[in-house]
Amino acid sequence: MGASTVREVDICVVGLGPTGRALAHRALRAGLSVTAIDPRPDRLWSPTYSCWADELPDWLPSDVIATTIVAPTVWTTTEHHIDRPYCVLSKPNLREALPLDDATIVAGRATRVDTHEVELADGTGHTAATVVDTRGLPALGRRRAASAHGVFVDAETAAPMVTEGEGLLLDWRPENGAGKDAPPSFLYAVPLGDGTVIFEETSLGLRGGMPQHELRRRMLNRLAAHGIQLTGAEPSEAAHYPLDQPPPRRREARAIPFGSRGGMMHPCTGYSVATSLTLADTAVTALRQGRDLIAELWPWRARLVYWMRMRGLYGLGRLTTEQSVAMFEAFFTASPRGRHALLSARDDYTTLGAVLFDTVAHTWPFRWRYDLVGWTNRSRWQDYDFGQAPVSAARR
Repeated sequence: MGASTVREVDICVVGLGPTGRALAHRALRAGLSVTAIDPRPDRLWSPTYSCWADELPDWLPSDVIATTIVAPTVWTTTEHHIDRPYCVLSKPNLREALPLDDATIVAGRATRVDTHEVELADGTGHTAATVVDTRGLPALGRRRAASAHGVFVDAETAAPMVTEGEGLLLDWRPENGAGKDAPPSFLYAVPLGDGTVIFEETSLGLRGGMPQHELRRRMLNRLAAHGIQLTGAEPSEAAHYPLDQPPPRRREARAIPFGSRGGMMHPCTGYSVATSLTLADTAVTALRQGRDLIAELWPWRARLVYWMRMRGLYGLGRLTTEQSVAMFEAFFTASPRGRHALLSARDDYTTLGAVLFDTVAHTWPFRWRYDLVGWTNRSRWQDYDFGQAPVSAARR
C-alpha cells in the first residue's frame, strides 16, 4: 500500500470540515478508535454556516450559535416573516465544541480512499475497519449548482437593509438590475454576531452556476438601491458547488461518503451542515452495532424525500425571475409543517408531496406551471452568456 502502513483503527475520517470533525468527535465519545486525515487539520473553516435553530443536535453547546434571527424575512411579491428561529454558527466555538484529543490526527492529502485503506501523497497508508470520506463535494462542471458572492460589511453600513436581530433569507425584490430575460438570483443577508453583516447574491439550480462577476454586479445594484456604497476593501466570500450530489448506493465496495459528499446537502437550498451534524450519531451507532452504515443513514423514506426535492431543484433551474417570485410566494404561504417538510424533514414524504403539489397549483399564471414541472422550457438557461468580467470588477 505504500512506503509504510499505520495500524488499523475502528474508523478513519478523511476530511476535517465541520462534518468530518463532528463524526470523528462523536466516534471518540462513543469509545471508538479514530484516525482523522486532512491536509490542514488545524485550519479554521472559511465558509459561513447557518441553519434553522431546531435542526441542531442537542449535544452541541449553545455557544456554537453566534447570532439568532427569531423571524427571518422573505421578500417575494409581499413581505413574509417566518416564525422559525434561524441562526448563524460561530466557527471558532463550533470547532472548540468538537475536540479530537484522543484521535490520531494526520496532516496529509489523501490520494486514494478505499473501503478499508487510505493512501496519502507521501506514500504512507492508514487502514481502518471503516473509512468515511467527508472531503466535501467534487468538481462542479456543468452540474446544477448553487453560486453565491458575498461581502462582509460593518453593521452601521448595513443598517439601511439589515439590523441586529433581523435577516433577509430570500430577497426577491427587483433591485439587482438583472432584467426579465436573465437567469434569476436573490439576496441573502444576515448579521454574523461579530459586528458585521454578510450580503450574498445567490443563484440556485443553474447548470454550471452563475459567475462571480455577475453575482457581484447584481449585489452592488441592490445595495445601491438602499443607499449602501462599498469601498471595495470589504472581505468577500465566494461559493460555487453542485446541488445534485446523490446519496450513496448500498453494498458498494468503497469508502462511505458522508456529509455533502454523501448526498446530505439539500438539493433546493444548499444547506448540509446541520443535517450532517445530526446524522453523526446515527453513523456512530451503526458502526458500534455492526449495521450497514449506508442503510441506516439512507432509509427508503429519506431516499424518497431526496428524490422529491430533486424535482424541486430541476424546477428552480428553469424558471424566470417572475416565475421564481411567484413560486416562492406560493411556497411561503404554505403551512409551517409544509415548509418544514421541504426545508428540513428527511422522512415526511406525504407532507412534502402535498406542499410541492400545492406550490405548483398556486403558482400563477397557469401556464407557468408547465415550466415548474418540466413540460416546457426544460433547458431555458443552458449555455446562457453572462459576458466577461470587467477589468475593474475585482477593485469595486
